[in-house]
Amino acid sequence: MDAPRLPFPRASVLEISPWYTGLADRSALVRVRTPAGDPAWLVTRYAEAKQLWADPLLGRSHPSPEQASRVSDAGVMAGPLNEFDTEQAHHAIFRRLLTPAFSARRMNDLATLITTLVRESIEEMTGGAEHGTADLQRHVSMPLPVFVICRLLGVPFADRYYFKDLSARLATLAGEDPGIAYAELREYVGRIAEAKRTDPGEDLISDLVAAQQEYPGYLTGEQLTGIVAGLLFAGHETTLNAISYGTLALLSNPAAKQRLIAHPETVDEVVEEILRLNASGGIGILRYAHADIEVGEQLIRRGEAVILYSALVDRDPRAYPDAERFAPSKRASTHLGFGHGGYFCIGASLARLELRGVFGQLFRRLPTLTLAAAPEELTPRDERLTGGIERLPVSW
Repeated sequence: MDAPRLPFPRASVLEISPWYTGLADRSALVRVRTPAGDPAWLVTRYAEAKQLWADPLLGRSHPSPEQASRVSDAGVMAGPLNEFDTEQAHHAIFRRLLTPAFSARRMNDLATLITTLVRESIEEMTGGAEHGTADLQRHVSMPLPVFVICRLLGVPFADRYYFKDLSARLATLAGEDPGIAYAELREYVGRIAEAKRTDPGEDLISDLVAAQQEYPGYLTGEQLTGIVAGLLFAGHETTLNAISYGTLALLSNPAAKQRLIAHPETVDEVVEEILRLNASGGIGILRYAHADIEVGEQLIRRGEAVILYSALVDRDPRAYPDAERFAPSKRASTHLGFGHGGYFCIGASLARLELRGVFGQLFRRLPTLTLAAAPEELTPRDERLTGGIERLPVSW
């Protein structure tokens, strides 16, 4: 039997493909092919995914990069990253460099900004009208994350639309554009970094420029660009999708929406459930075995590709009773939406901050908000590495 090829078709942007459920019933690890046609192991169950996330023998680099399976021709996260022999050491330095950017003080500063931005975005969307229809993704989901990531990185706000466009082009699954976009980003970041050398600010690019003196053999201009590209991709595209998915999920579950309106103190539970069930699309995170790894009765051989897809494993009924149902509660805090172990997403606190900002205000300000199109009528962005939808029409 030929290995099925990702991505799988799905009936609704609220759900993952039923193909995944069938594979999970068959085995915890299943052979698939990536969109590029390369072989990989797809992890289908929660316990095995958690084990592999925490395993130091699974990494981003590959012992023979030219032979590595690839997801696509996307500009970021499409194939192996970093040097095989030095990945662990470089990852430790990478975490050390980025930690100040996500400090409690900087997150507190951003929390106030996010509250203001969400309020202004909602007001701009409604235009003060008591009733109306608009694309919530265009007015709320999209501008908030790009503004926040620009502030975090130290990118001029005037460049936000160019930056947003770069993010979209980097995440395209095929064609020449991802490579062209990455070259543009490298040139752009180089200019910003050069300006920060003489006029630093309290932002991540300034932190990285200062760190180049501390780690002269490590943090090259190319590596600095890679860090910015990864944060742009993860900090904008994935958060945008989570905001749109969360809005769609709540509008499709009136009881959950009313509970949030009646009990705004439950917003953190809502955010975690959104992160657990976020079915924006995409195919997951690509990793490579640095040595043979045993998972149950299955052997993953050195160099083989592994795909970890949180939207799939966080629906595992072995981990969550009634796992497919959107039901905010404290159970969702154990999800793997940000990974697990040494590669746990360093920007998790920022993503939660943005989602809390949106869902702490959206339905309080617009309690009559409803969908202006059925979920099955929404257009998925299947050409994007991160998935998502084209637009989210709503009425109030």
